[in-house]
Amino acid sequence: MPVRIVQSKHNTRLKELRQALGSPGHKGELAGIEGPNLIREAVRTGTAIRCIFLAQESERLLEELALPAETEVLLLPRTVLEAALTTETPQPVAALVEPAAWTWAHLLGGSSKAAPLIVVLAGLRDPGNLGTILRSAEAFGAAGVVGLPGTVYAWNPKAVRASAGSVFRVPVVAASERECFARLREAGVTVWTTTARAAQPANLIDLAQPVALLIGNEGNGVSSDLARQAGGALTIPCPGPVESLNAAVAASVLLYEAAQQRSVTSGGSAGHRGTRR
Repeated sequence: MPVRIVQSKHNTRLKELRQALGSPGHKGELAGIEGPNLIREAVRTGTAIRCIFLAQESERLLEELALPAETEVLLLPRTVLEAALTTETPQPVAALVEPAAWTWAHLLGGSSKAAPLIVVLAGLRDPGNLGTILRSAEAFGAAGVVGLPGTVYAWNPKAVRASAGSVFRVPVVAASERECFARLREAGVTVWTTTARAAQPANLIDLAQPVALLIGNEGNGVSSDLARQAGGALTIPCPGPVESLNAAVAASVLLYEAAQQRSVTSGGSAGHRGTRR
């Protein structure tokens, strides 16, 4: 593949990378990723890689990454590349990639015959929490994630790193509150809002049916207006003296409970059997 040597920090592609990493955009814009592990995940999932940025004396990575032959590769002085990166310990390779164009069809009408299991994020602002939720969503078989207004961009570099590659595979759709609840109602998906108290324990609710889990903002939880649009409220029983769980932890626990119930319903070998209503 052709390799072009770049010396200037004012290179157009390098400016794109700096913008993508420093001020992540939105749908339709390229995303920036750092490090060989994430780039391997991008290659493995068929994500379109528009440009590779490689520090000089790290050319060996080109063979290890198994990039498509047409990939644009820029070879830069390490100091020039590191100035564009955002991690505390910069790695010698980064890339501009084209995020997948996920739609509601991927969440509600995918190839899986399982009942949809969807996570709806209402104003989740911490990219680390979002990345963790994407990772748990993939681990426990969720169909995807919906980000309501105010939710951090899925391709925020911290979210991408926290997802450990799941961001390449888990469908993420941004939607207004009106569109989200209308789509879910039309598809027969019951929305369960999460709360710390005054709700049914999650293990007493049938999560093997088509369900969406509404996860709120880290500080304020789910607003009362949104909660009223849900079909019911659930909580995670906690014997310890804590008021609530971290948003990513709560989502992960609920996804695990749903996965266990679905395993039992489908005749799987899971050891836990969630109690039905």
